Amino acid sequence: MAKPVNAKRPKDLGRTVRSLLAYLGHHKLLFALVGALAAASALANLLGTYRIKTVVNQVMEDGSTAALVRAVAVTAAIYLVGALATLGYTQVMVRAAQKVLSEIRRDLYAHLQTLPLSFFDAQRRGDLMSLFTNDVDTISDALNNSFSSLIQSFIQLVGTLVLLFALNWRLSLVVAAGYLAMFLYIRYSGRRSKFYFQRQQAHLGELDAYIEEMTAGQKVVKVFNHQQASLDGFLRRNDALREAGTRAQAYASTMIPAVVSISYVNYAVIAVLGALMVIWGWSDVGSLASYLVFVRQSAMPINQFTQQGNFLLAALAGAERIFGVMEEPPERDEGTVVLVNVCRAEDGSLRPCREKTGRWAWQDTAHPDAPLVPLRGDVRFHDVTFGYRPGQTVLHDVSFYAKPGQKIAFVGSTGAGKTTITNLINRFYDISGGQITYDGIDIGRICKEDLRRSLGMVLQDAHLFTGTVAENIRFGKLDATREEIERAAEIANADSFIRRLPQGYDTMVTGDGANLSQGQRQLLTIARAAVADPPVLILDEATSSVDTRTEALIERGMDRLMEGRTVFVIAHRLSTVRNANAILVLEHGEVAERGDHEDLLRQRGRYWQLYHGMSELS
Repeated sequence: MAKPVNAKRPKDLGRTVRSLLAYLGHHKLLFALVGALAAASALANLLGTYRIKTVVNQVMEDGSTAALVRAVAVTAAIYLVGALATLGYTQVMVRAAQKVLSEIRRDLYAHLQTLPLSFFDAQRRGDLMSLFTNDVDTISDALNNSFSSLIQSFIQLVGTLVLLFALNWRLSLVVAAGYLAMFLYIRYSGRRSKFYFQRQQAHLGELDAYIEEMTAGQKVVKVFNHQQASLDGFLRRNDALREAGTRAQAYASTMIPAVVSISYVNYAVIAVLGALMVIWGWSDVGSLASYLVFVRQSAMPINQFTQQGNFLLAALAGAERIFGVMEEPPERDEGTVVLVNVCRAEDGSLRPCREKTGRWAWQDTAHPDAPLVPLRGDVRFHDVTFGYRPGQTVLHDVSFYAKPGQKIAFVGSTGAGKTTITNLINRFYDISGGQITYDGIDIGRICKEDLRRSLGMVLQDAHLFTGTVAENIRFGKLDATREEIERAAEIANADSFIRRLPQGYDTMVTGDGANLSQGQRQLLTIARAAVADPPVLILDEATSSVDTRTEALIERGMDRLMEGRTVFVIAHRLSTVRNANAILVLEHGEVAERGDHEDLLRQRGRYWQLYHGMSELS
């Protein structure tokens, strides 16, 4: 079982950095240009400052205005080049950063599509949303603010040290001692703040998940008057985030003041010692003027390092969470049997064809010479055992069959294993023991995409997407024509109410269908399954939360949809399974009884108790 996203903790910082650098490597030229322009900006600043020595000494020796103008003009030109380089790298950096962020979001979303349901079972939607918002935003801040600044700061720092020693190596020993004090404090503060930045990102993801969950369930909150309890839960999580954020910033925010304070002390000491050296004739005035500017500026790259360090710490914590999810193993699919469109040859045999014939067959790509197996919808369980977690078995040696065109109903109390069986047919989870066959083929040999393409599902929870009514129906078959959509709506008994909507099939559906009634939403999900035209249907009874009139309307739509198909029904009302070919009564993960409605009543067993209200059914 996958761990919740917010339980992730950075374990290998080097691996996170390498993963991030791999994305930067996709745009080597852009980042190389940023680096070159940032270096040019830093070198121009260093050279311009060093020119102070030449300007001061030349004026003192020559004393002419022309010499001053020439020296200042050259220095101004150097600074102008630096300013243009700064403008250039900021614009290039924006474009490069957005490309990297787009690729990270793309790869993260694409990888999420490959993960098994067990991963999503362990996550909250808000945690996953936090990856795309908060965590990606922290990487964005780091790239836009830190990448070029770190290059520039590094060059300035190294260049400043080199030029300081070139100007006066004696004074530079004092400066180096100040640098050492700065780095020691930065190292200590950085280690402490890194830990709390990681906690801050985790608490932020948890808070986002809670807000998303409570917002989605606002109706339930108000029905039970739990506004205060909801607020209390928010306050607890908000306080945890505040505490982690305060501790992270408490350490991080001391870096710059500490560096500035040390630099002020350093500057004062150097000014006094430098003046004495000029008096003693150990240095010239121009060198001291240039040296003091360098000393004053030396704190700037270190400040930038510490400031960008805050961005980097938050970004690496967010990147660790993102890459942690991207390293989750995808859903395995070792199937070699695929679904192909077929037509009849002159000798009566089936052969694959490109044109749409409405006929399908299974083809084993690992054995091209093997005969095609017609898609009929024959599903059988052979002593199937399954558990969501090791040691917790949900199904025990379950066996049953559903011949093509049969309607099989599952009844039983909550936790009996009804939904689990339908999840196993779809291979949302893999069985622990036994075998499930589909048209005589072990479903483990069938490619999951093709297996699920042959199955249709109508869930009790009618989930709709933002878009038009037609687009929601087309979700069952993305290449469906308008005629196929309308025919599917007619089969589902939904066409009449759709045409009464303000824009008919082009009416926008928003907020998971909030502008439609519960019954209308269910009819659209039935139409969605109908447009896919699958040979096998799985129905998690869609009538348990609607009125009697709407129930009759939905049942007529489902009856038309079920014609000629193999159907599995999870029953919440026994009245809906009377006409099933077989009813399986599940208890504690085992098939307790099997038979049609009349047979089970004559047995006067568990089904008889449920039917006469002596036990509960859910």
